[in-house]
Amino acid sequence: MAVFKCEQFSLCMGRNMPFVVVSSNDCPPFITENNENFKRPAKNVFILHGHSGYATDWLYNANLVDLCGKYNINIILPNGENSFYLDLPSNEHKYATYVGKELKDYVCKTFGFSQKREDNFIMGLSMGGFGAIHTGLQFNDAFSKLSGLSSALIIYNIANMKPGTMDGIAGYDYYSMMFGDLTKVVESKNNPETLVLDILKEKKQMPEIYLAIGTEDFLYKENQIFKKFLETHRVPFEYHEEKGAHDWAFWNKYIEPSIRWFLDLENTYNA
Repeated sequence: MAVFKCEQFSLCMGRNMPFVVVSSNDCPPFITENNENFKRPAKNVFILHGHSGYATDWLYNANLVDLCGKYNINIILPNGENSFYLDLPSNEHKYATYVGKELKDYVCKTFGFSQKREDNFIMGLSMGGFGAIHTGLQFNDAFSKLSGLSSALIIYNIANMKPGTMDGIAGYDYYSMMFGDLTKVVESKNNPETLVLDILKEKKQMPEIYLAIGTEDFLYKENQIFKKFLETHRVPFEYHEEKGAHDWAFWNKYIEPSIRWFLDLENTYNA
């Protein structure tokens, strides 16, 4: 499998942004022959890193190269810094638009990948899980499915947070910079719940949703809130939980099931 470590000048970000592409387009015959996944065009999976991470996190901590060849997928790894993949007010900090539109369009055009909604998926872990959910919903015309692993669905934790206060990760100044006015964050477009309601109201295409969380994860409660929200509004979703913490041991269990779910393959792989 070919691995490209790239930089692109981003208009959304006003600077060069690094990203990684792992492509199945050079797989040798011993991989492609008798593999049903190579009887169709390759699909694209955008995978987002977590807080304090980098574009290469997934490349070094997961078996992406093997999965790329096994399932005939192209994997795109953006660099989201510590942004929660949100569009900030500044014209040069549009992280959601960068990932959901600019990078997707650039990569598909440059590498000849499919632009079709049904061929593009997005997933991530922790902050990247939040980003995958939010970006997938915001750009519901670009991605047909999304997967959030141990997603940092922290909207209700930071709502009405007071100046000078901290949680285990960051404080008021950081969250208000990323999410805006914390007294209004629940009803804002930075809340995935708001985006779900907008899609329902406007009768747009809802991306299919996959969620996985460890029962010992410090974000377990937050994921239950979002799960209950989806149930209340009768939004279909796939949900998995098992014993596990906020770590690569858990995330590596759910990378392949997420990909199989993206591709509508039989659920013969048990996490």
